[in-house]
Formats: sequence, structure tokens, C-alpha cells
Amino acid sequence: MLQQILAELAETNTRLVAVSKTKPVEQILDMYHQGQRIFGENRVQELVEKQATLPKDIEWHAIGHLQTNKVKYICSFVSLIHSVDSLKLLREINKQAVRNERVIDCLLQIKIAAEDSKFGLSQADAKTLLGSEAFSQLQNVRIVGLMGMATFTDNIDQVRGEFQHLKTCFEELKTTFFSEQADFKEISMGMSGDYRIAQEEGSTMVRIGSLLFGAR
Repeated sequence: MLQQILAELAETNTRLVAVSKTKPVEQILDMYHQGQRIFGENRVQELVEKQATLPKDIEWHAIGHLQTNKVKYICSFVSLIHSVDSLKLLREINKQAVRNERVIDCLLQIKIAAEDSKFGLSQADAKTLLGSEAFSQLQNVRIVGLMGMATFTDNIDQVRGEFQHLKTCFEELKTTFFSEQADFKEISMGMSGDYRIAQEEGSTMVRIGSLLFGAR
């Protein structure tokens, strides 16, 4: 299944984040030996434990809702944080990045789903954050794009519309705040059930778990 998905994604140069939460190290290693290098984890403790035991050339992405008090545990090694949804969280990431003498890449999470249970900033909130004096002072975080999660529904038109909204939001923020910055290029959207739609709508990065590893 891994090779099939990679072949599909290669058509649009979309990268695969293999979501390995709750999966044993052996399964991750099997996928690693097939050539997969980007893995995403939702829980900080699990991410820290796996990073310590698995090959060091793995690119670890933090994809779940991140609490500020957990940031310090991952800032020495995390490659990308997908789920930044507040200035408070960005400040903490910046603080820990300074301590680790790093610049940490982050995505702003935009709330595109109709479900109340989903986290994220509104488009207006994102513009306020990026335009703020407080944000301009954060020198050790780099916003490289946006992340969004579509509504969990069989309504394909709704899902497509939500992905289109994220792409539109990306384009507006790119024009307004990042026109001179080539690093602002990532749109992390699409999961096992809707990654093909996300790919069609401009995703640069899909987060796939159950299709690769089997149902949890």
C-alpha cells in the first residue's frame, strides 16, 4: 500500500506523512526500510519515545493538538509542528527553540471543518496573529504554511469546499505576509479517507495512518 500511495502522490509532488500513532516500532521500521522517512505523531510522549529508539534520519512531525507545557520535550528534534493554533503556543515554541539554538518550522492550523471538536484559527485570527508586533519578535519560529482538517463526512462536496477554503486562505496569507518568502509553501491537508480530494485541491503534504498501518 505504501508504494501505491507514494506513486499516486508523486503525480502532484505531494509528500506523505505516515501517521504512526499507537503503532509499534517494528511497523515503523518496516515502512522505513521501504524508503519512508517522514512520520507524524499525535502524542508528545509517544513521539519522544519513538524518536529515541528509531533511526536518526527520520523526519518527525508533531501533528496533534499541542499543549504549551509539552513543547519542551520535542523542540530539540522535531522537524515540523503542524498544529499551531495560538500566539501563546508560538511563543513557547520560540522560547524552546532559542534554548535549543534552532529555528523550528511550523504550520498554522486553520479551522475549516464544521465540527466544534476541531481546533484551529479562523482566517481573520491568522491575519491578526501574523500582523501583530508580538509575532514579529519571534525569531526562532518559521511559519512555512497552513494545516487543516476537513469535516468527517461522506459529503465529498463539503470536504472539497473546505479544502478549497484552506487553499484560498493560504494564497491570501502568502500574498499579504509571505510574498518574499519561498519557505511559505506547505498546505498540510488530507488524511486516509480524503487525501485524493486534498491532492486535487493543492495539498503539498497528506497525513495518512490507517490506510498504511491498518485500523487502530
